[in-house]
Parts: sequence; structure tokens; C-alpha cells
Amino acid sequence: MDVEYRAEDLGKGVQLQLVVIPGGTFRMGSPTGEKDRDSDEGPQHNVTIQPFLMGRYAVTQAQWEQVSALTKVKIDLEADPARFKGANRPVERVSWYEAIEFCARLSKATGKEYRLPSEAEWEYACRAGTTTPFYFGETIATNLANYDGNYTYGQGTKGEYRQQTTEVGQFPPNAYGLYDMHGNVYEWCADHWHASYEGAPTDGTTWLSSDEGAYRLLRGGSWHDLPWYCRSAFRRRHLPDGRYYHLGFRVVCASPCTLLARVGG
Repeated sequence: MDVEYRAEDLGKGVQLQLVVIPGGTFRMGSPTGEKDRDSDEGPQHNVTIQPFLMGRYAVTQAQWEQVSALTKVKIDLEADPARFKGANRPVERVSWYEAIEFCARLSKATGKEYRLPSEAEWEYACRAGTTTPFYFGETIATNLANYDGNYTYGQGTKGEYRQQTTEVGQFPPNAYGLYDMHGNVYEWCADHWHASYEGAPTDGTTWLSSDEGAYRLLRGGSWHDLPWYCRSAFRRRHLPDGRYYHLGFRVVCASPCTLLARVGG
């Protein structure tokens, strides 16, 4: 599949690359027979997604530093919050509120609409047309993602436990050209937590409740998580002010950005 990507220039040689995610309909959640499935991953249901742009990688520390220096919208942002330092490592120790502020500052500076993905958008983008537990198939290995390799999933074998984040883009991307959707850092979604998909939107929009203090959704697993937590359908929740060294995020953009190139994927 050819991958089309676009970019936002953040200054000082730092770019935010975004991938064009095509629209379509997919089956959200996990089937009842999937290994290590949790009840909150169902019921499976069809969701129709409109096209959007999504960060090729989780937001990096270099990108965070540039955006955190922009004009404040609602809350202050620490310029260097991450525990595991590195310009091209994902930023972590970022709360949901801080991720929202990042998007707000970037939107204000660029005139484009940047935001967190809805949970449905995230899973659709992660799966990239697949129905298996991971976008690379039925199991996971530590040469494909960064997680706790002391544990296995399905017919997989044990591997390396790196005990820290890795630079973005070190593992194979999915068919949409997205990297690190399994492992490395959990990624905040815009949605409030719901314990099942009963009553969930079928149009890919963010699912909110009336409780502003509600838990928020995280997806993708992380560097210190068990392999089954990295599945495409796995859901995790945290309070929106939670700041931990395995929590990061990636952005989506609902506005056109400057076309850079088309690359073979």
C-alpha cells in the first residue's frame, strides 16, 4: 500500500509528520474467542470512519519541546517531562489534560484543528484493515514492538525486555504507515471511559459522559506491559491528571497540511 504523509513544520528543524488515513467501516472490539480478551472489548460492532490525518509516530520529546513553548491556552506545560530522555523518543509523563493543551496550542498556532483521536479512530488506524490481535498477525515479538519480552502471547516466544522507551519508528509500521501502535507508550484517546461498547457511537466520534472527572481511555500497551495489553482491541483507563512514564499520545488533524511526499509502504 502506498502511504501518503504530510507534515507540520514546528520550527528548529522539527516536523510533525502525519499519515493520511482513508475512511471506511470496520469491526471494533475483539471477538469472544480472542486469547486474553477482556469483557470491556465488546460487544463487537461496526463503526464507519471518515478520512483523517494521524501522527506517524507518538509525539516525540523534540515535538513536545517546540509546542510547549507556544502561547498558553489553558494550562502550563513542562518543557521536558519525560523520564527516558531523547529527542526522538516519545514524550511520556504527560496527563490527558496536558495532551489536550498540546493540541490546543498547536491548533492556535497553525490555524488547523489538532486533537486527540477518538477511541474508534485509534483502533481503526491501528488495525489498518486487519482483524487479528495485532496488526502484524496472531502474535507479537520483541523485534516487532517494545514490551515486556519475559512474557509470551499465543505461539510467540520470549524476547528482550528493554525496560524503557525506544526511539519512534524502530519497528515495522502497519499498512497505513503508522509506527509503534503496539507497545512503547500507551496513547491517550479523547473518550471518557465506558465499561462496554453498549450504546457506543457507530460514526467514529468521541464518546463522552457528563462526568468531566471520568477516567479517560488509553490504547496500545507500553514498554513495560505484558504482550496481551498491546493488542489492537485492548483498552486501559486512567484519571485525566495521571502522569506516568509509560503514558504518551499521538495527534490527529482534521485540516489539510502541506503535502510532503508519497512513499512506498
